[in-house]
Amino acid sequence: MSSHILVVEDEAKLAQFIELELKYEGYEVTVANDGFTGLTTAREIQPDLIILDWMLPGLSGLELCRRLRTTGDKVPVILLTAKDDVSERVAGLDAGADDYVLKPFSVEELLARVRAHLRRTQEQNPDLLMFEDLTLNRSSREVYRNNRGIELTAKEFDLLEYLMTHPRQVLTRDRILETVWGYDFLGDSNIIEVYIRYLRLKLESENETRIIQTVRGVGYVLRD
Repeated sequence: MSSHILVVEDEAKLAQFIELELKYEGYEVTVANDGFTGLTTAREIQPDLIILDWMLPGLSGLELCRRLRTTGDKVPVILLTAKDDVSERVAGLDAGADDYVLKPFSVEELLARVRAHLRRTQEQNPDLLMFEDLTLNRSSREVYRNNRGIELTAKEFDLLEYLMTHPRQVLTRDRILETVWGYDFLGDSNIIEVYIRYLRLKLESENETRIIQTVRGVGYVLRD
């Protein structure tokens, strides 16, 4: 599932450079070029992360961050700043920024910090299950592989969710049948094989590697 990142930067060339690099990494990106637009956009789109310049026309990055925090918005904020003074950096963190990157910066460093903060956010979300390039959201019942949305039926989703809650654990056919279909299921026990085949077709439709493995005589396991 592609994370949505808001970039608030008034230097047009730098904003475009950051946008292109983020899009190349597979992120969805929205750009705002001044503080007030950035604040409005943040409240409208509710991004997964904000890259925020300190010096902005209209409303400074520091004030923008403060206003977001006063309304309870906990979105991760990475502050871009040319201010290398310790007191200035402390002021940024006190305003609610989660991190800061000094200009000029290496794009690899910025991308690494973006990944770290998004990973931390995802780990705090119990509704989000992740395995390799596969993401499942329990609350929205959305599934993505490599940022590709995958449409599943209700039972396909339940089966995949069960596998993803027990990664790298061999699950017996009986255990899968009892958990996903229920103890009172009286249908054909081959139903598991049928749904595993459906899942594989959808998860591997663009030649992705197989991650649902068969353990002969036992059951199935989610592993690379």
